[in-house]
Amino acid sequence: MSNLNLSKTERIDVRASSSVKQLLQDAARACHKNVSEFLLDAGVTAANQALADRRRFVLNEEQWRAFQDALDRPVQAKPHLKKLLREADVLG
Repeated sequence: MSNLNLSKTERIDVRASSSVKQLLQDAARACHKNVSEFLLDAGVTAANQALADRRRFVLNEEQWRAFQDALDRPVQAKPHLKKLLREADVLG
C-alpha cells in the first residue's frame, strides 16, 4: 500500500465464514499485521493488478506503429474464435 497514502476515514464491512476469517487471521499473524492491514494491503495489490492493463501501457516507437497498424486493419471474421466464445466453460 506504499503508493497510496490515504487517511483512514472510510469503513469497509466484510462478511466471511468462520473458516475464512480464521484463515485471514492466521495469514495476517504470519505477516506480522492485523487483519485490517493484511486485507487492505492484499486488496490494494489485487486492485492495482486488476486495473493495471486498463489504465496505462507504454510502447516504444516500433511497438506503437505496430499497435496503430493493427488498429487500422480492416475487421476480419474469426469463425474459430466465435465458436470458442460460444462454449459455456470459456466465459463461465
